[in-house]
Amino acid sequence: MSENNQYYSQRLLEHNIKYLNENSRQPLVYLKSFGCQQNVSDGEKIKGMLSKVGYDFTDSTDNAQVIIYNTCAVRENAEDRVFGTVGDLKHVKEQNPDLIIGVCGCMAQQQHIADKIKQTYKQVDLVFGTFAYNDLYKMLWEVIDKRKRVFNITENQVDIDEDFLQLRDDKFRAFVPIMYGCNNFCTYCIVPYVRGRERSRKPESVISEVKKLVSEGYKEITLLGQNVNSYSYGFPKLLREINKIDGNFRIRFMSSHPKDASKELIDTILECGKVCKHLHLPVQAGSDRILKAMNRKYTVDEYMQIIEYARTKAPEFSFTTDLIVGFPGETYEEFCMTKDIIRKVKYDNIYSFVYSKRSGTKAAELEDNITDKQKGLWLRELLLEQREITSEWLARFVGKTVTVLVEGEGRKGSDYLTGKNDENIIVEFKGNKNLIGEFIQVRITKAMNWALEGELV
Repeated sequence: MSENNQYYSQRLLEHNIKYLNENSRQPLVYLKSFGCQQNVSDGEKIKGMLSKVGYDFTDSTDNAQVIIYNTCAVRENAEDRVFGTVGDLKHVKEQNPDLIIGVCGCMAQQQHIADKIKQTYKQVDLVFGTFAYNDLYKMLWEVIDKRKRVFNITENQVDIDEDFLQLRDDKFRAFVPIMYGCNNFCTYCIVPYVRGRERSRKPESVISEVKKLVSEGYKEITLLGQNVNSYSYGFPKLLREINKIDGNFRIRFMSSHPKDASKELIDTILECGKVCKHLHLPVQAGSDRILKAMNRKYTVDEYMQIIEYARTKAPEFSFTTDLIVGFPGETYEEFCMTKDIIRKVKYDNIYSFVYSKRSGTKAAELEDNITDKQKGLWLRELLLEQREITSEWLARFVGKTVTVLVEGEGRKGSDYLTGKNDENIIVEFKGNKNLIGEFIQVRITKAMNWALEGELV
């Protein structure tokens, strides 16, 4: 920690010790992360930083002294949710002027968002983007000590800090970032602008973190990156090294860009016993013209070559994908090409979204001649198509016994549990709650269009 950070961390610690002595409890922070797994991981690091200076945490805004929203900028509805939530705090702030309200993360990194918060949401005291986490102690102390609003959306990329405490929300599943940022500049995506260029963690740091997590009893490690395949030290090699770590755990990762997904990656997945036999490979669209307009840097044929290589080696290999419906200029015929893709691949699941215009991206400058009603109808059509595919394709598990990591209570009642198999498919079954967090064997008895049902072996 720098001398600057040490000074401000000490001031905060002294302030919070005083609060503890006067109130017989630590000051409480409510932190909510919106969006992707990377945001969840960032939120856990913020909590780790705050715990070092005397804060504790709460699941309610009602008794919090500090409220922080860690935001997502990928889609417009995520931003709308944040603005709505922050707006609701106006009266809370009026009743409790000492309450500190902060907005951070990808959404806060955008200048027009910071300006909007400054002008319209006066109840917000602290706004900081994705490059300002290292200044958290200083920013928070300035809000407390000088009673002023602080805005920090610097674009200066800092070296990756490996000396951090991460307070994880889950006791048996952990997110481990292996890289930050993105170099791809897909025309619809704001991520490279709010998270900067790619920076990879050193493999020894990643491996050390995974070893520690496994020793603490974590059963599922998810490696994170906007495009893990461009990990600068070699992603398949990293997977093989982590696979060598002793312990009963499994490895997942998110996300893979098709332009860099290689046969070596498929071989590594199939040859490493701890790596889950599942690949999330976002295709986004089924038309080469639309893919080019998206700046995806691959064709449908090149994408299918990876699918076919995997299915040649393992015919039931599990794929999931992301799809954008209604990209500017897309025709219905081109949309139907996307439906062709899901029929050919047979995805276990798709994550499909109506195109969301992001200010500052290249696609935002394109003429969008598709109505919201059309986009909604297309999306429904796509989901109905996938529902039939899923019901048929998941039937391949019926009669088989699969390994499931039990995650919690099931939807069907208090005596049911839910978890996921290696292929990342939801499995529900009857069982005792003491199995949560454990690997168990389940014989699959039924396939639905969203999950599997089974019974304990």
